[in-house]
Amino acid sequence: MMHHPSFRSIRAALSAALTVCLAAAALPAAASSHREAPGITQYPKLDGTDLYVFRSYEPGRSDFVTIIANYLPLQDSYGGPNYFTLDPDGVYEIHIDNNGDAREDLTYQFKFQYDLKNIELPIGGQRVAIPLRNAGQIAAGDASARNDAETYTVSQINGARRQPAGVVGKLANATGGANQFAKPIDNIGNKSIPDYAAYANSHIYTVTLPGCPMPGRLFVGQRKEGFGVNLGEIFDLVNLPASRVIGSRSGGSNATADKNVTSLALELPIACVTHGDAVIGVWTTASLPRSRLVGNEPLRQIILDRNLVQVSRLGMPLVNEIVIGLKDKDKFNASEPKDDGQFATYVTNPSLPALVEILFGSAGVRAPSVFPRTDLVAAFLTGVPGVNQARNGVASEMIRLNTALPVTPKGSQNSLGAAACFVAGALTLSNPGCDPAGFPNGRRPGDDVVDIELRVAMGVLLPPGSGKPASADLPYTDGVLVEDAQFDNAFPYLTTPLPGSPNGSNGLPSNPPTP
Repeated sequence: MMHHPSFRSIRAALSAALTVCLAAAALPAAASSHREAPGITQYPKLDGTDLYVFRSYEPGRSDFVTIIANYLPLQDSYGGPNYFTLDPDGVYEIHIDNNGDAREDLTYQFKFQYDLKNIELPIGGQRVAIPLRNAGQIAAGDASARNDAETYTVSQINGARRQPAGVVGKLANATGGANQFAKPIDNIGNKSIPDYAAYANSHIYTVTLPGCPMPGRLFVGQRKEGFGVNLGEIFDLVNLPASRVIGSRSGGSNATADKNVTSLALELPIACVTHGDAVIGVWTTASLPRSRLVGNEPLRQIILDRNLVQVSRLGMPLVNEIVIGLKDKDKFNASEPKDDGQFATYVTNPSLPALVEILFGSAGVRAPSVFPRTDLVAAFLTGVPGVNQARNGVASEMIRLNTALPVTPKGSQNSLGAAACFVAGALTLSNPGCDPAGFPNGRRPGDDVVDIELRVAMGVLLPPGSGKPASADLPYTDGVLVEDAQFDNAFPYLTTPLPGSPNGSNGLPSNPPTP
């Protein structure tokens, strides 16, 4: 039976939740985890980039939770001829903790297979293999022109992810019962795939889940990058005038606007992922066989079993990017939530708010002066009582979602999430635009986590007299607006990827200039 929090408990707890939601984060970053650690730069196909966890807001689907795990960052749509396949040696996993002990209770494990068809053409009496991934047009229901095939399976594991006894079965196509699913080829261009949206949608599967009486949905494939950020300027010591950092939430340069990403998307019945409590915690990982490592010592230090080494980990956005110290970034990627006490100092004594003060102190910006931030650690690493804290509440970093909180439909969502519920540091549920269903209670595609975390980190939610600087209430932003209007209203929510060619299928520009 789910626990439904009262608005009184939400009122008290959301303030704490937002105050600590990545309170250590003070700078926006390149999509929430792109190339965030030295080791993962060597394995881009295993690089987890963003994780979305939210109660499905597609009409009629509110009894489901959607989880979208993105991998392989900064894809240029024209990145041929090979484009962006996933690693057949890799083990990609979505983990769910449904009892608050910081250990996985459910894992959905994705494994990929790549097969070459080897299309050949008769050239001067010889059969010669073509150099491209397609020999003609591709459409929904007709992939005969593909020169390869990328397929995958999804296993469900109950309990510890590396215990063979925990594997209870594979997800199966509700139509026909097959356990192997096809991944669509990336959006090569409008001539190769004239209607990519229809083609990709033909790879959305209704699936049966082991031990669950209700079906779910599954999609794996390329999507348009949904995370917006003013990237180059941010990493160049926030090379922006103060009037841009404290000003309009739109109009800035979105460095990822022309990028694609690869999504592993699951829609699961809430009743089959919760266990006596409405709160779940979710994180993703990717692992490689030990033999595939290229000599990175921090990754070699933590071996989950004799063969696999975890090289990527992602829960809350921006953690490894801008909270964890450089010396521990690889260690964090190889770690598990149950061991997160080792990283607590990065939250209790965050360094980046001080850096923002150094950069913009002349404009009156001051960092909060409350140390150590033990209150922030309690809420950030355990969830917040009455909102998204599980029963046990073991300190750990992951996205926590209270699946009992009501859905806010597309068109009514506020991209500042629950931060929009605050007036002068106090939670005001009657405030226009108040959206308690938003980040940090899970994360929807349209939640502008950069702006939310930047404002929270600079102290907007601290009570007066607690070391809250006068500058805490300034409208900090990276100038790149993310909102629900930029996304679809149906699974898998992230939109059709950008095509590699701007031309239409006849070779002419899709949008020719007006004479």
